[in-house]
Amino acid sequence: MNDPYSVLGVSPSASDEEIKKAYRELARKYHPDNYQNNPLADLAEEKMKEINEAYDIITRTRSEGGSYSSGGYAYQTQQQQQAYQRDSAGNTIFAQARQYINMGDLGRAEEILRSAPQQTAEWHFLTGYIAYQRGWLDEATQHFRAACTMDPANAEYRQALAMMQHGRAGYRPAGYSAGGMDPCTTYMCISCLTPWGGPCC
Repeated sequence: MNDPYSVLGVSPSASDEEIKKAYRELARKYHPDNYQNNPLADLAEEKMKEINEAYDIITRTRSEGGSYSSGGYAYQTQQQQQAYQRDSAGNTIFAQARQYINMGDLGRAEEILRSAPQQTAEWHFLTGYIAYQRGWLDEATQHFRAACTMDPANAEYRQALAMMQHGRAGYRPAGYSAGGMDPCTTYMCISCLTPWGGPCC
């Protein structure tokens, strides 16, 4: 819907009492009783619905300790904001972990993953890859399986698990480079780690 504060004609910094007063005035103005046998009755009814929805959003958001975001008219409770911050931090951590994995510094990658705010599908995938590189194949398989369970649509996670289950060697996460790989394996690694993915050979 439109910005609910604009619908009620008040500022986002308005007090609860000011918001309630604005709502009541608009409700009286557009109440259906004022438009009986009037050609504008349908428009008034739609306006009344918009007013009620705007008031409901504002009061509910404020009661939950949320805030209004003008970019796209999104409303977030404090819990949602905290979850978003955790996700943002996690994404940065995972990107850094991938960089160290690609450089072959598994110890540093593991340290970074330990600081992740939560164990997401990406966390399990990268932890599984580190375990795989260290020869801990059972542990790697468990983490790949967990990643697939949490994000079954992710082709990279599914591919990693499939290769472990079928005993295929030489798996690398996206972007990993290592010497001595044959062209087929090299292509497979590149296609696995690029954002757009790609078929394996």
